[in-house]
Amino acid sequence: MPAARPLRIAWLGGAPVEGGGAPGIVTDLLEGLAERGHRIDCFFPASPRELPERLAKYESLKFVWGTSDWRWDRWYSRTKVGAFATGLFSRGLASVRLRREVVRRHREQPYDLIYQNQSIESLGVPTSLARTLPFVIRPDTHQAGELKCLLREWRLSLRCQPPYVFVVVASIMFVRALVQRVKIRDANLLVAISSVFRDHMVHDYHFPLEHTVVVQNPVNLDRFVNAERGSGEPPVVLVPTRITARKGIEDVVSVAKLLHERGVNARVRIVGGPSLFSDYTKLLEDLPTDNSEWIGKVAHSDMPAEFLRSDVMLLASKFDPCPMVVLEGLAAGVPVVATSEVGSIEQVDRSVAAEVTPGDVEGLVSAITAMLERVRADPHGTRALARAEAERLFAPSVICDQLSAALEGLVTGAEDESSAEVVAAPASPR
Repeated sequence: MPAARPLRIAWLGGAPVEGGGAPGIVTDLLEGLAERGHRIDCFFPASPRELPERLAKYESLKFVWGTSDWRWDRWYSRTKVGAFATGLFSRGLASVRLRREVVRRHREQPYDLIYQNQSIESLGVPTSLARTLPFVIRPDTHQAGELKCLLREWRLSLRCQPPYVFVVVASIMFVRALVQRVKIRDANLLVAISSVFRDHMVHDYHFPLEHTVVVQNPVNLDRFVNAERGSGEPPVVLVPTRITARKGIEDVVSVAKLLHERGVNARVRIVGGPSLFSDYTKLLEDLPTDNSEWIGKVAHSDMPAEFLRSDVMLLASKFDPCPMVVLEGLAAGVPVVATSEVGSIEQVDRSVAAEVTPGDVEGLVSAITAMLERVRADPHGTRALARAEAERLFAPSVICDQLSAALEGLVTGAEDESSAEVVAAPASPR
């Protein structure tokens, strides 16, 4: 659908990649906005890389790369914590170098707005432009929420990692949360990827609710097939998650134990690995091997196959703004059991998306048992509804229409306000 008001946009954030995860979201959003006629200059704080083929055909998309000398297996990146800290610093420095180019291009041909993707704070946004142009922020997470979860789970963290890791990571998150609390005030519009995430940011950073809009993530539906299949034997409860803080890993272990104790015919299959700053894999040592397994990290390209062999998804997260695995699993016809903190399930039909309070192990087990019965009784109908919900809520065309409308409305509103101020201004005395 062409935009009613095509815009010229300065886009800052991570680079696009063909596939899943955050880079795949960038690809879908850029393609969708370009299809609607928007002209976008993309500024990426990274060394040049090959772009997805489907973006190359759009002359309205321009790509400006930063420079970064950061590399793996150097003295500063040989440990996970070191890589985490120095990677942040390197991306920040590369963003600063992009500022001058953003300003130069704006002078040559003015932008209608600045769009900052994935993070709240960015050193690549020129302060002068952020104060004079409509400024949009669309973050994937916020550090205040991450920090609160880390502090609540300090005992788990110290059980799994050395104390210095907890101290270093908590300190970095604390500083970033302070910076974000200040930088978020520059935004004229905050695009939240779920309502629960929006509410956290409004509460933690005191951002005005009236300056927010909820637009969830898109999913590339073509990557996933809802093949007709019955229930597995035994049925598989897939847990696609990072093995880190805030993901409820301790609850997943407890769920597996309780399913085993109750003799529920199901196998828990955990897919995922730790991050640079958090590693809870030690908790998985308590998994009951009779009905559970952890297979480690799986490539994005292999996830469609994982969903095809699964019957139900489980996400026990304590904080999770809009995890892509829910969208991908639904697209593959897999219903989900998740906590109310998993933003991806907010609008999904409860027949294929059961909601449970975070930390309620009994509730998770009951919901899993009920969902397995539903799949066993009507596998084709249940899987078809899951796929239909993914198409209804998360198709790129749906999401990009919502995002385009929000951006156009912001610019039009800013222009109307500017015109009103000019009309209301008193005439200069002669």
